[in-house]
Amino acid sequence: MKVAIGSDHAGFGLKEEIKELLKNLQADIVDCGTNGTESVDYPDFGEKVSGLVSAGSIERGILICGTGVGMSMVANKFPNVRAALCNELFCARMSRMHNDANILVMGGRIIGKDLAAEIVRVWMTTSFDGARHLMRLDKIKKIEEKLTKHGC
Repeated sequence: MKVAIGSDHAGFGLKEEIKELLKNLQADIVDCGTNGTESVDYPDFGEKVSGLVSAGSIERGILICGTGVGMSMVANKFPNVRAALCNELFCARMSRMHNDANILVMGGRIIGKDLAAEIVRVWMTTSFDGARHLMRLDKIKKIEEKLTKHGC
């Protein structure tokens, strides 16, 4: 599976740790930056990852900033993106099972590397349940289409 990963300066260290885990999970990683701890603007990297997922050229993405809030705001502006901010395991599992989340967002200043690794492992290995949840995803898609049609 191809996974795009990106972070700002606050998430850089955690991004590098997560890349090693993704390699162990046999993921094909596309690193969209940043490449150091020098201050950068999180929307630039959120846009890169979210754009790839939105276009369908990458199946899943992972974004990390200081709290995860900014990156999740950016990611969810993109069509076909269902980004979930998960700083604990239950939300990571449910975001895949019930929401078919295709971008995982985490706060690099909120969680440590061990918890982040377990969140990524759970998120990457949990399947979408489908069934009644498909109807809800269809409703989200219709809302997205309605907003796009009206120029929102």
